[in-house]
Amino acid sequence: MTFSQTTLADPPELPASELFGSRFRRIFWHHPLAWLGVAGLVGLVGFSFIGPLIYRANPYTLHLTAILQAPSARFPLGTNNLGRNMLARLMLGGQTSLEVGFAAAVSAMAIGVVYGLVAGYVGGWVDALMMRIVDLLRSIPGLFLLIFLDSLVTPSPGLLILLIALTSWHGVSRLVRAEVLSLKHRLFVEASLAVGGGAGHIIFRHLFPNVLGTVIVAATFMVADAVLVIASLSFLGMGLPPPVPNWGAMLADAMAYLPQHTWWLVYPPGLAVLWTILSISFIGNAFRAALDTRMDSSVRGGRVL
Repeated sequence: MTFSQTTLADPPELPASELFGSRFRRIFWHHPLAWLGVAGLVGLVGFSFIGPLIYRANPYTLHLTAILQAPSARFPLGTNNLGRNMLARLMLGGQTSLEVGFAAAVSAMAIGVVYGLVAGYVGGWVDALMMRIVDLLRSIPGLFLLIFLDSLVTPSPGLLILLIALTSWHGVSRLVRAEVLSLKHRLFVEASLAVGGGAGHIIFRHLFPNVLGTVIVAATFMVADAVLVIASLSFLGMGLPPPVPNWGAMLADAMAYLPQHTWWLVYPPGLAVLWTILSISFIGNAFRAALDTRMDSSVRGGRVL
């Protein structure tokens, strides 16, 4: 076999710099919803973290003479049943939801990526055993398991991050493992083995950069899932204990006052959750379009033409 035939049969992998350069610029920034997702997420972060620096209201102060007051100049989003400023609580609730959601997603990704890399690279009975463990965990509804674990302890932000990570890492592990199985017999891996490259060097120097696109796409959707899980737990009364505000708990508190037509207790936190999930999902879809070479007919032989 000639050198040219080898090159055509098994082309070199697309370098990470080219992957995040050419394709990212050509597809991501021209994706119809990419800018909308980025703008939405930036606006949400600004509202939650910069907003309290401008609107300096205390979210814990009780205004006993202004209980369940409708939006006004003094309280732009009204007050709740304890007379607390809803706008200030919405901002602080955004901080809690975003911090816990992003931290839980990063933690779950770290566990799932390492697990999938090891399972896919080692293979054999080790891979079979590791995947049976994943199948067992996936057979248990994640939210039910999270509710059970949450009922055993009083959750703090750090503990809630850990619980969400431990119940959501297995999905990404299967994605990474499938990518590694398709990559570990490629020429660049065999060449590294031939020059004495160890397992750790091959996994983190060669395999991980080539599964990074899959990891990024999965991470964006995992952040949206984590935010939704936090809101769901809080809505069910299983999230962070009061008085720490978060959007799910604010929605749960509002349910008792719906007959009084207190719409300002329901719509702001509900729309904030929807805004977050849609923004992150739009970004995830754009990343998937930018990083999936199968979606671009201009890809030939593993390279972008």
